[in-house]
Formats: sequence, C-alpha cells, structure tokens
Amino acid sequence: MTIQVQRLTKIYGEQNALDGISFEAGRGEVVGFLGPNGAGKTTTMKILTCFLPQTSGSAEVCGFDVIKNPIEARRNIGYLPEHNPLYKDMYVKEYLYFVAGLHQTPHKKKRVDEMIERTGLTSERYKLIGSLSKGYQQRVGLAQAMIHDPAVLILDEPTSGLDPNQLVEIRRLIKELGKEKTVLFSTHIMQEAQSLCDRVLIINKGKIVADSPIESLQSILSGEKKVTVEFTESVSKAQLLKIKGVHAVEALGKDDRTWRLTSVDQTDIRPGVFQFAVSLGLTLLEMRMETTTVEDVFQELTK
Repeated sequence: MTIQVQRLTKIYGEQNALDGISFEAGRGEVVGFLGPNGAGKTTTMKILTCFLPQTSGSAEVCGFDVIKNPIEARRNIGYLPEHNPLYKDMYVKEYLYFVAGLHQTPHKKKRVDEMIERTGLTSERYKLIGSLSKGYQQRVGLAQAMIHDPAVLILDEPTSGLDPNQLVEIRRLIKELGKEKTVLFSTHIMQEAQSLCDRVLIINKGKIVADSPIESLQSILSGEKKVTVEFTESVSKAQLLKIKGVHAVEALGKDDRTWRLTSVDQTDIRPGVFQFAVSLGLTLLEMRMETTTVEDVFQELTK
C-alpha cells in the first residue's frame, strides 16, 4: 500500500480534529476523501504531506513514516493544497522550472513541457501566474504537484474554480493518473466523486464513517431497493402492497398512477411488479430501479 494510516489522532486544545482514523490506499486507485467542512479532511492531508504532526497514531507514504522519514515521504508525494499557494510574480514556465529544480527532476525541460501540455497550459506558459484566471492557476498547481512524477497525489479541492470545459479535462487527467498512481482527493461535488473514484472515504467529526468501493455504496445504507413505476391507469396502495417483496409504497403523483415501491431487503421486486401489471391488464409506462448515489450515502452518514 502506498498510503497507510493507523489510529491517526490530532487534538487542538480540547477538540479532536481526528479521532483514531485508519485507512489504506494502493497504487492504481483514485480515492475520494469526502466530508463536511471541519470534518478533518484537510488535517489528514496536511499530516500525510508532512506539514502538520499528528498527536498520536502513524501515517506512512510508500513505506516512509511521515514523522521519522519526512524527506523520503515528501519525495513520493505531489500535493495541491486547498488554497493553491503560487508565486504570482513568476511566469508559468519559469515557475515550473523552479519547482522542477527544487525536486532535482531529471530532464527538466522535457518534464516541464510535458506537464504544460498535460494540464492544458500551452497557451498560457509565457504569462505571469498572477494574471491568470483562478481556473488556470489551479492548473499550474496541478502541474507543480506532478512535476517530479510522484507515486502519490494528494489533491485538496483540485477542481475548485474551473469552468465546465476545464472540469472535463482535469477530471480526465485525474482519472488517467489514477491508473498508475495513488490519488487521494477531496471534493464537495458528489457527482465528481461518483464519476472519478474507485473508492470513497467519508469522514465526519474526525471519524471515518464509510470506506467503500463505489459499486458497493448500496450496501452502506439500509439495503432496501427502491423502484419507481408508472402505469397507464390508477392503482391503489393496497394493491401494490400485495406484490411479493414490497413492504412500503409512496405515491409520486395525485392520479395514483406513479409510485415508489420499496423492497423488504435486497430482493429485486421488478419481476413481481411486471406480473402484477399483466394480471390486471395494466400497461407499464416506466419501471426504473433507483440507484444509491454518493450524495445519498454522504447525507445519510453526515446529517
């Protein structure tokens, strides 16, 4: 595992910012780190990147302890903080040469040119960073995080301030990087986590409340399945409750033709609904299984 966190705790005065959290992340994995403001996301990232010491517990990056071996750990990390700190009186290409020099990056010119192209900065490379839009400054931050080809990327709100077209490009880049690196990134955009992540970690009040692959999100909640159905004619709630496996029914319209049916457990009730319609000579206009989203899980676990 490239990231290993064990019983990590951070206390500020009387407040537990982190309360004994543990998780791991491996190469070729994009992990979304989600949580409300103040939940402990940024604190965790600052500890992993050696900017902040923990109160207790341990954190390792590529086998290097962030307290005992901070220089070795940092060599393996690319970090984009939440408030992207840049030298705004430097030109884009000049700044990236400077960062590459700090990392003693081999073939510096080739690497800088590659990062400029990958982050879509070609047309901006000779401009002052301070003259760029927030979206382009965010791209510069991403380029500096990747310049030394680290094994681990830790990105705190990496798509903040990007326009819709830039969002598509940067998300595609993060997805590509996740095939060869470990990417841990925080976001408040639930749809972004859903589309980009292999796995999500949800933290609330300093504790990990969910750690699940995207495809297993359904099992985090109650395990119920919900199906939306619409018939050509009205049906009653009592009739629908007789369908095998249905334990709750909710009307979605005033004409008694559109309903949300909830199963007893993980049973797929759609075959029963179809048979019900056939037995009464009804026509089904719609039957759709409702899927559990990252937003559903997030709201349930952090409300």
